[in-house]
Amino acid sequence: MGVINILDKHVAELIAAGEVVERPSSAIKELIENAIDAGADDITVEIQNGGITFMRVTDNGCGIMRDDVRNAFLPHATSKIKLENDLESISTLGFRGEALSSISSVSKLQLLTRHKSEDIGTSYEIDGGDEISFDDAGCPVGTTMIVRDLFYNIPARMKFLKKDRAEGNAVANVVDKTALSHPEIAFTFIRDGKRVLRTSGDGKVKSAIYSVYGKDFADGLMPVNYELDGIKVKGYISRPVNSRPNRSMQNFFINGRYVRSRTASVALEEACKGSVMVGKFPACVLYIEMSFEAIDVNVHPSKIEVRFINERPVFDAVYHSVKTSLSQNDARKQITFASQPKDDAFSDLRKPKPFTAVKSVFNNNTPAKPDDPFSQLDSIVEKIKPNLTQNPHPSFFDVKSPLDVYSKQAVTRQTNLDEKIEDIKTKSIDTEIVSDLKPQKSQKPVLKSEPEVVAEAAQAEEPKPIFEQPKNKLVFIGEAFKTYIFVEKNDKEIVIIDKHAAHERMIYERLKRERGAGFSQVLLEPIVVLLNKIDYEAAISNLDMFTECAFDVDDFGNGSLIVRAAPQYLALDDVESSVIEMAGYIAQNKNDIRSEKMDWIYHNVACRAAIKGGNISTREELIDIANQVDSDETLRYCPHGRPVCTVITRYELEKQFGRV
Repeated sequence: MGVINILDKHVAELIAAGEVVERPSSAIKELIENAIDAGADDITVEIQNGGITFMRVTDNGCGIMRDDVRNAFLPHATSKIKLENDLESISTLGFRGEALSSISSVSKLQLLTRHKSEDIGTSYEIDGGDEISFDDAGCPVGTTMIVRDLFYNIPARMKFLKKDRAEGNAVANVVDKTALSHPEIAFTFIRDGKRVLRTSGDGKVKSAIYSVYGKDFADGLMPVNYELDGIKVKGYISRPVNSRPNRSMQNFFINGRYVRSRTASVALEEACKGSVMVGKFPACVLYIEMSFEAIDVNVHPSKIEVRFINERPVFDAVYHSVKTSLSQNDARKQITFASQPKDDAFSDLRKPKPFTAVKSVFNNNTPAKPDDPFSQLDSIVEKIKPNLTQNPHPSFFDVKSPLDVYSKQAVTRQTNLDEKIEDIKTKSIDTEIVSDLKPQKSQKPVLKSEPEVVAEAAQAEEPKPIFEQPKNKLVFIGEAFKTYIFVEKNDKEIVIIDKHAAHERMIYERLKRERGAGFSQVLLEPIVVLLNKIDYEAAISNLDMFTECAFDVDDFGNGSLIVRAAPQYLALDDVESSVIEMAGYIAQNKNDIRSEKMDWIYHNVACRAAIKGGNISTREELIDIANQVDSDETLRYCPHGRPVCTVITRYELEKQFGRV
């Protein structure tokens, strides 16, 4: 008896559904593409519980004719293509005829539709691929697809779905990309009863970008409009100063379809080379229009991967369009100064009236008038003065400017110097008196002059060398190329230290040891970081990783994080890019074990927070680094494997000069 079986129709449908419908976001993508192909200019997407229990896509397109409703849910049923030659020039988003059949076989689906040529609509319900009802319905022109309980009949598939939040963010990412691909369509996205996205549908790309990514991202873009060899490229690219730490914000659309194109991405980055800082990547929303015959979209069921008959024209078109935009629109970075703060309730008190002030100076007997600002200010100060002395909050009253601290130290030092002078004078006088009472044979008291007393006091005040240790005598020589520290040790060798590598290793070891404890510093003003939905989901699912790296990060909603604290050594300008890089890494390496992820994150934070080679460092900073390298034998390599220091012995040095 043979062992090859012909699968049941229902089993075959379940297998086919797994190729098209992987999760709620893939079902939403197929339904939205059908709505766009139907000519809709207003599409509403609504989900609950990440789309697992409820999805609804409503459009105002042409609708489905009553005679076509049942056929639409059969396998390989489509109105997009008829013949084999049609596959060579696909102009619609959908064409396989598998979406509705696959979705209906793994869910409970209800269809409400009315074709523009019909007066009465149609209601059609199908449960797990089996028809439940087919009736008349009153509804407007267009189509509404309601999908409930996705994968309810495939428990094996259901258990591999992620949390509701993760699935919801995946759906949001699909809606974002589709809204950008068709700015002429008004999109509304409702998530768990809350509207999180609404585009205007006015056909302006900048409006769609503003709605999806926000004002800050939209303001950092430059327009692109170019045509080469029949290929049109238009849209926007980020200004070089607004580049991002990863490629997650690179959006390419070919003939209205969102795609991932290595060719276009490389062309974009090559065009920006020399303008964008190393380690940064340009963001973009670029629309490429080309002949349908020159591209093959029938590569993958997701229809995101595409192939070009000839990649060179596409590369050249993108490259020259970006180069042209940079040459025409990129300008030097402008320095802006903060505007004067608006007057508050005390502004009038801070601005004395000229005549009143003059009168109060030259005529002390003249009583202050009721409207005299000085008298009003004095009365206010008297009222709040008792409160200032009762444990004021340090963040408001203990903050001192560097000038105040320097002045206070200078006064203290001068006072100590005066005291030492007086003390030395006193001792000299006392010594003279005692000598008169009890004269010695060979000693005569000498009263020191004023210059000698001052010199002795100044010498006593001079601090001791701080770079000498009992065991290893270190002598700081200097710094070369603003990067390498030169130290003489025990009169036998010269130690050359890479200050960046050494400092990076120190921070890395401290992060691993303390796991962010005592390493964090609260930001004066929180920073909002915009991410794409995939990186955003990875970040909010691993907020504890940020905490272990001394970040205080919370979910700010709709694809954004808010950063309230960051590592102490990290520059303020590096906070946002660090968070973006960390989120991108976590998203791309989600299958790695936690220790590997944390190790990479520690590397990233330490590298950004460390003193940079080429930057000016104080003598004290260099000495402190050298001391720590000398005292800790484990500081041999930086986290990236570069050596921290190297040693030149005195013998080797003298050998170079022929002394030995």
